[in-house]
Amino acid sequence: MKKQQGATVVGMLFIAGMVGAGLILAAKLVPAYLEFMSVKKILSSMATSGDLKTMSPKELQASFFKRADVGDIKSVKPEDLTVSREGNQSSVTVEYSIKVPVVANISACMDFAASSSAKGE
Repeated sequence: MKKQQGATVVGMLFIAGMVGAGLILAAKLVPAYLEFMSVKKILSSMATSGDLKTMSPKELQASFFKRADVGDIKSVKPEDLTVSREGNQSSVTVEYSIKVPVVANISACMDFAASSSAKGE
């Protein structure tokens, strides 16, 4: 007589629990990463449109936040945005943190940083 082999109900429940936990974690964290990708896209569009060469730091901040409103970016605050200008070179840097509640009192804290610069000739 052959001995039976295969997965047990307990084993299958354990695997299902692990997959479920992974999916819940992904569902909570993916929106923060998508928002960060939108921030990077805004910075790169500012660099390619020539805004970094022609605008003052205040105008750059206003331009960033107008684009952020259109992109529905809520995590970046004015104090997270740094605009520096040296001669013909401008740089816009964004550094911010997001705390995402995962389950009960467990949270994930994510730090994001993006920068864009354009060098004048």
